[in-house]
Amino acid sequence: MTATPLADRIGTGAPGAGDPAPAAPTPGGRTRGRLLTSGIVLYVVLIVIAVVYILPFLINIATAFKTEPDATANPLSLVPTNWTIAAFQTLFGNSDFPTWVKNSFIVAVFVTAGRVFFDSLAGYALARLDFRGRNVIFALLIGVMAVPGVVLMIPKFLVLNQLGMYDSYAGMIIPLLVDAAGVFIMKNFFESIPRSVEEQASIDGAGVFRVFWSIVLPMARPALVTIIILSFQGSWNELPHFIISTQSPSLTTLTKGVASLASGQLSAGNQYPIKLAAAAIMTIPVAVMFFVFQKRIMNSSDGAVKE
Repeated sequence: MTATPLADRIGTGAPGAGDPAPAAPTPGGRTRGRLLTSGIVLYVVLIVIAVVYILPFLINIATAFKTEPDATANPLSLVPTNWTIAAFQTLFGNSDFPTWVKNSFIVAVFVTAGRVFFDSLAGYALARLDFRGRNVIFALLIGVMAVPGVVLMIPKFLVLNQLGMYDSYAGMIIPLLVDAAGVFIMKNFFESIPRSVEEQASIDGAGVFRVFWSIVLPMARPALVTIIILSFQGSWNELPHFIISTQSPSLTTLTKGVASLASGQLSAGNQYPIKLAAAAIMTIPVAVMFFVFQKRIMNSSDGAVKE
């Protein structure tokens, strides 16, 4: 037998008798490669989305510490050329910004407390009490949620003016004390609580309100926290209602005041630092509220009861 020369084996690429055969790619290796590639693509997409959302906020913060010429010349720069707090000094010293903050806090606190109480009562009534027309009321509630708020602006103004509540704290607060979305959330949460808890309390002689206040409401803490956050955020950021319910400068809220800054009512020039400084301060209370209570938002396992 004639042996094949080594040069011929190298030239033709044929493996020798002692050479190991090349390993064929396994299905598992291809799957891991595809998963790795898809994971990298997913993270790149998430990073791009995060940058799109976060970048405007970072520009807002940076511009608040710029001078007006710097903000005009470099509006998208994240690092001010000359750091200054002149915009904040102007807001608190030469404008009604402290009054706006005070009014927004008053309205937000009262509206949040009212919604927690009244939304809970209405949600419990729709979830547990059997009365004529309950389904009709719930259908109307869903219908109210579908109506755009701008449609109700003129009727709201007419009602407030007729009742003598126009341009007052009552006109700013009372129409916002109950919202359909909050009632809907509370109703659904109360329906998830076993009836056996209430039946046991009723056997012990507790009335309907006592069962609601002492037994059921403490178990609805996750839903209540959700209502607190949504109510505070909604009333803090509310603008259309305050436009039609007030006209006095002493009752101007932050949203209405910042809107006036955006229209250039404070002074001449573009005033980018002042406007964005006001916007940055306006976001702080809502952000703090969310980060404090975020772990308690609609945690359905809290208050669960074994039957």
